Amino acid sequence: MFDVITEEAAVCPPVGRALHVAPLVQEGDRVSQGGAVACLRHSPEIKFVAPIAGHVASIVLLPGRHLSEIVIYREDGDAVERHDTELAHSVAGLRRLMQSAGVWQWVRRRPFGGMPSADETPAAIVVMATDTRPGAPDPRHALDGREEDLSLGLAALARLTDGPVMVCAQGDRSPSWPALPNGRARLAVRGRRHPQGSAGICIHHLCPAGIEAPVWDLHAEDTAALGALLRTGMLPMTRLVRIAGAALIEGRSVRTHPGADLRQLTRRIVAPGQHVLMSGSPLEGHVARWLAPRHRQITVMPRAPARPGRHWLVAALDTSTRGAPAIPTAALTQALGAALPAAPFIRALGAGDEETAMRLGILSLLEEDLALADYVLSEGGHLKAQLRAMLDRIQAEFAP
Repeated sequence: MFDVITEEAAVCPPVGRALHVAPLVQEGDRVSQGGAVACLRHSPEIKFVAPIAGHVASIVLLPGRHLSEIVIYREDGDAVERHDTELAHSVAGLRRLMQSAGVWQWVRRRPFGGMPSADETPAAIVVMATDTRPGAPDPRHALDGREEDLSLGLAALARLTDGPVMVCAQGDRSPSWPALPNGRARLAVRGRRHPQGSAGICIHHLCPAGIEAPVWDLHAEDTAALGALLRTGMLPMTRLVRIAGAALIEGRSVRTHPGADLRQLTRRIVAPGQHVLMSGSPLEGHVARWLAPRHRQITVMPRAPARPGRHWLVAALDTSTRGAPAIPTAALTQALGAALPAAPFIRALGAGDEETAMRLGILSLLEEDLALADYVLSEGGHLKAQLRAMLDRIQAEFAP
């Protein structure tokens, strides 16, 4: 494993809803690592920061001033933004520090997904020290030698909620695992089979999210980065990332940064032939140029040959006669982590029954939690799309 700082990097929004932003820099400006380059238009205290030091090459905003990407070219030097950690002595100051330093976009809320609002108080916080997705790097390797920072980060998170801070990890507590601070952080042992290490399944088991009781989740490595920020005033931007996929000559693990250039990271290890670069796992990743803010996997797959076109009438008739029902099976129950009853849950999603779905636990889930179930269903799988549509309806009808 080695460190790679790519020559180009981009500040991108987290996967999910589009974000209205206001740029804080112009093309050609020099920025330090961790320096603010944009903020949310309606919550300017929440900043997006540069993953590397360099100069701003381009700022791409979609209609409505939605952030697409802010591309940065690396320059020699080690300019790093320093933050005043004295702010963090109070809970309000800790929030401001996390929001201004760029930690906030690594936090994800449930229900509905996305970043928490600037003043939201969670009912619980779940720290993911396990990842069971195929090919995912083991978070424990990313935490080697960072026990102090992890403990500081957990203690800080415990100040943001009156509820528990749950640390989900594989196996029993090991001698290298830090003592969990102040009795508020608790260790939850999870299994090794996917999706037992999926954040939504863990939240559903341990502390189900509700409309009036949001739950946050955060990766353990990002929690250690928060601890390092509090200790040094500088936010570490590197993370352990696994590069894997059927189109590679060899897979590898690297330490790189959010927004890294996927083309540079996979250069010389891609097999000859056309391929597709994806940020994320093979189950729920998406085609991309840059590593998404929360992703720790890069997947390289062979490009599927184009299918010969069919006459539009034949295609329409074929589609209209295809029922493609989602039949609950033992495999589908396993793909839901045995956390949800497959038959009633699939039926509620398909019928648009929001009340039953909420009673069964839909508010703890996001699309990535159903990615394996969609894979099991193959071409008949539309659970992720049905989940998102139902969450949007619930948010519109029930959320304050």
